[in-house]
Amino acid sequence: MHDQAKPTLYDRLGGVYNIAPVVDDLIDRVMGDPRLNANPNVDEAHHRVSAAGFKYFVTELVCREAGGPQTYSGRSMGDSHRHLMITDEEWLAFMDDFQKALDRFEVPQPEQEELKAIVESTKEAIVVEPLQEEPVAPREP
Repeated sequence: MHDQAKPTLYDRLGGVYNIAPVVDDLIDRVMGDPRLNANPNVDEAHHRVSAAGFKYFVTELVCREAGGPQTYSGRSMGDSHRHLMITDEEWLAFMDDFQKALDRFEVPQPEQEELKAIVESTKEAIVVEPLQEEPVAPREP
């Protein structure tokens, strides 16, 4: 009996020609999302970077992380996002946009779950936790 290796997520998604349109839709959603652009740092970045370039790097990254032959040539998630001061609420808005893109292209549920796990693995490098204020001790009279 010959044991066949399970196809990669990249192969199950249909390769770059099926991944790129989903990324294209996602980036269009993200760059126009008022929930994200309410953050002035994000809004400035969305107006400074080319949508086409953004789509290129995200497509490279998704393909590589899904097991494809592409090499990611962009900056690390931390280097490209930390200065944007992205909050948990903005992360959830991004994930909502991501879900809408996956649904639009009818990505099967098992592959959606794998893709979401890949994206979730980047959250720590992207989302900035708010600083907790130290409780102020009451003054002695």
